Amino acid sequence: MSGAEPLLRVADIRVTFGGITALDGVSFDQRAGHILGLIGPNGAGKTTLFNCLSRLYHPTSGDIRLEGASILGRAAHRIAEIGIGRTFQNVALFQRLSVRDNALVGGHARTRSSMIGDALRLPAAKRTERDSLERVHEILSWLGLESVADAPVGGLPFGTQKRVELARALATRPKLLLLDEPAGGLNHDEVHELGRLIRRIRDERGVSVLLVEHHMGLVMSIADRVVALNFGRKLAEGTPAEVQRDPDVIRAYLGDKAA
Repeated sequence: MSGAEPLLRVADIRVTFGGITALDGVSFDQRAGHILGLIGPNGAGKTTLFNCLSRLYHPTSGDIRLEGASILGRAAHRIAEIGIGRTFQNVALFQRLSVRDNALVGGHARTRSSMIGDALRLPAAKRTERDSLERVHEILSWLGLESVADAPVGGLPFGTQKRVELARALATRPKLLLLDEPAGGLNHDEVHELGRLIRRIRDERGVSVLLVEHHMGLVMSIADRVVALNFGRKLAEGTPAEVQRDPDVIRAYLGDKAA
């Protein structure tokens, strides 16, 4: 990737469902090492765009490029291999599995060691398994989850489950981490701690972050850049301060009260 090329480029993305246009020519870049916040009222197109980025949806037209290469030929279950990790708005963990085993799912998504190799315990498969265990151990320790590593996820507090989902995503060794409403269901103190954690993910682990979030306080306090959507179109883009005072953004959120 050249110095001038962005980590992520979203180029003129359009998505239609039947006669409904969910996204209409959305474009933006994300630089490596940046936290980018994607905001907008309900129905703005945030989830549709997020699902295009994670390959759950295929855009009608346009392109999405990671480090200069299009990701549109990738299936959703293969995006970890190219360096994209994600969390979900509703925690999507295996409730009966331990914290460690849930995180290992992420490691396996990146390595994809062969079933034959796993079954025969070939040396390469053994090395891969050992490396995954070591990586997960380091991540759980880094996230403060080591003490509950063997506990079933289903018995843990919701805020802790959110961190387990982050552990699973980080186990894929992402270059870009997609966070879908990470503050949902968290209390004030937990949201504050989440903000610190997202900055640490960027600063200490070198992972760029793109988050879709309704909690404006969180987005504006941690994002380097913000993209605002409304009715499927890009409404504004800039620093948090620039977007906060943009008249179109104010109108989209406040309506007639902005007058």
